[in-house]
Amino acid sequence: MKRVFILSILCLIGLYCSAQTAAINNFLVKENLLKNSKLAIIAADSLNNPNEKINGVYTFSVSGFTQSLKFNDGVAVLQLPIDKSTFVYIKHQNDAGTHSKLVYVYKKDTDLTPYAINSLWLFIIPIILVIIAFAFRKLIIFVVIAFLIFVYFNHSSGLNLSTFFESIFDGLKNLF
Repeated sequence: MKRVFILSILCLIGLYCSAQTAAINNFLVKENLLKNSKLAIIAADSLNNPNEKINGVYTFSVSGFTQSLKFNDGVAVLQLPIDKSTFVYIKHQNDAGTHSKLVYVYKKDTDLTPYAINSLWLFIIPIILVIIAFAFRKLIIFVVIAFLIFVYFNHSSGLNLSTFFESIFDGLKNLF
């Protein structure tokens, strides 16, 4: 009886030790290979090389919605299809910190083309517009129109105000 008990404890310890230990500290966003208007999240190392050792379920926040993504050989597919060009803000938090990416997904016919956007540009562009407005008072109408176009494009493409500021703050945190 003691042997069975000890053997079962050793099996439980072995199962516990083989549990999910790999962390996702970087990821890439690509179009799914099936061309079904879905995005694939690919776990990567710091040099953006795919990490095929990632397997299991990881929690991500996709444009404010929490999703559990199942990774097989370092690849997981987002469940919701994309029907038009849009911004997608993907964030993953683990023990090493918060890892996030702002991606503009351009949809043309059935193809998706994701473009990673450095979130600091969302901070720099309005600052440059304000500096131009103060430096050249005659261009203030042009600057206001450019700023309104910038805001309209972001909002119409799915980048709401909370996601806008969250991506800027995450970009500033990662800078320092």
